Amino acid sequence: MALPRFLVVSLGNQAPFFDCLHSAGHFALSAAQKALAPSQPRFASERYGKKACMVSSALPYTFIQSPTMMNNCGPWVLAAWKEMLQRHGLQSSELGLVIVHDELEASLGAVKIRKWEASHRGHNGIKSVKNSLDSVNCPRDRWSRISIGIGRPVERTPDVVADYVLRKMSSHQKQTIDSEVGPKIVRSLRELQDRWHEDQD
Repeated sequence: MALPRFLVVSLGNQAPFFDCLHSAGHFALSAAQKALAPSQPRFASERYGKKACMVSSALPYTFIQSPTMMNNCGPWVLAAWKEMLQRHGLQSSELGLVIVHDELEASLGAVKIRKWEASHRGHNGIKSVKNSLDSVNCPRDRWSRISIGIGRPVERTPDVVADYVLRKMSSHQKQTIDSEVGPKIVRSLRELQDRWHEDQD
């Protein structure tokens, strides 16, 4: 049986907001690469979707950190998805897609697999991705999301929330993601892989 392939894309921001809470997905994906090393190589700059981005490519996972700002990441994710299919001569049914993103409604470091069609809960990155990928005419049963909890401020006003997610991560927050979230991401990916095999049996 052929090993299923997964394109795993983290959402976040670029400089000067790269190391903010809204980019927790990027840090989580880096932590997952470390947890899988040496079978998952270090991130290196490659071009996907006509943009330079940080990529760690192996079997079964190709990790890519989205090179765009969060709110407008959808068109690039769509382009990267199509390019991945073309590069490896795959049908859409042969490539899983996993989006790794931050989650305000969960405590710091909590990791959860979410169905593709689950509510975006106001997450602009997820809204952008779903809007763009709605144009893809293929089954979505191999598409999933993995959320990374970042906590939430006491006040829920839009301005306070925006300030919170764009706040620079503390050393404690980075350490939590690096040491605790990486292995959880790996377990989640392997669970998705097991589900794929179960569906094929």
